[in-house]
Amino acid sequence: MKVSVVIPCYYSEKMIAKVVGLTKEELIKGGYEYEFILVNDGSTDGTFKEIKALSSNDGAVVGVDCAKNLGQHAAIMAGLQYTTGDVVMLMDDDMQTHPSQCLKLLTAIEEHPECDVVFAEWDEHKEAWWRRAGSNFTVWSIRVMTKRPKDIYPSNFFVMRDYVRDEMVRYKGPYPYIQGLLFRATNRMMNVPVEHFEREQGKSGYTLKSLMRLWATVFGFSMLPLRLCCLIGVIVGAIGIVAAIVLFIMRLFDPSMQMGWPSLMVVMLICSGLILAFLGIIGEYVGRLLMTANNAPQYIVKCVEDHRS
Repeated sequence: MKVSVVIPCYYSEKMIAKVVGLTKEELIKGGYEYEFILVNDGSTDGTFKEIKALSSNDGAVVGVDCAKNLGQHAAIMAGLQYTTGDVVMLMDDDMQTHPSQCLKLLTAIEEHPECDVVFAEWDEHKEAWWRRAGSNFTVWSIRVMTKRPKDIYPSNFFVMRDYVRDEMVRYKGPYPYIQGLLFRATNRMMNVPVEHFEREQGKSGYTLKSLMRLWATVFGFSMLPLRLCCLIGVIVGAIGIVAAIVLFIMRLFDPSMQMGWPSLMVVMLICSGLILAFLGIIGEYVGRLLMTANNAPQYIVKCVEDHRS
């Protein structure tokens, strides 16, 4: 079985050679053919120079240099275009998704032919608490919006079969979301427990802003937010009608009752806030439709180092 290893690289000139070397050792130990697709996600340090050196020394290493940073998921989509393996393994460049654990995923997908995707699952995360809290919220909300199976924990360390990859690369929209594309392609998935390691160097390229932007990509894979806006609007409207009827009846029985200005302002603020929030969600959908209609690119490839025969 040939394994295509896709690694998005972001300021990882000091680590990528070690990641590739250790992963290669594990794949050879497991008796697999391999190829590495290393995608430089707009790094301006020596990351692509290191990738070019790896490609020159090993024809099974392909280097893809993106002209600008459009996010990890866009970089992954760029890398998938160059994969030719029977299965595709996705991992990070920071040694948290450690090469020593990859054979567990590959063994699982070989032993379970009915399964299309195998996700790594960690009992203990080597991340800050706020990142874990954000991840848990993201996992929950995405499960609700994409109808992911409840017993599946998605992660960025996984193995998938080639026909799932083929379905994913058909997506040409400017806002790719890897897990959303996986859940759209198949529901035959499983988890395998692996160990989560500390980051060996540098820090995560994800800021709170980029994490929020990544979470928002789920809008491209679910109509639930729009339906939720409609439902909340109906509920708020119904409460308003009931409250108006109650106030009218109370005024009939007590003509001297004063109508409060503060309560009126509170209602106005709540309704105005809801309207603006819902308009923002609708605007997000409309904006993404506009970007798709304008053929905004998923990624921009500057050059490719490919020495495969």
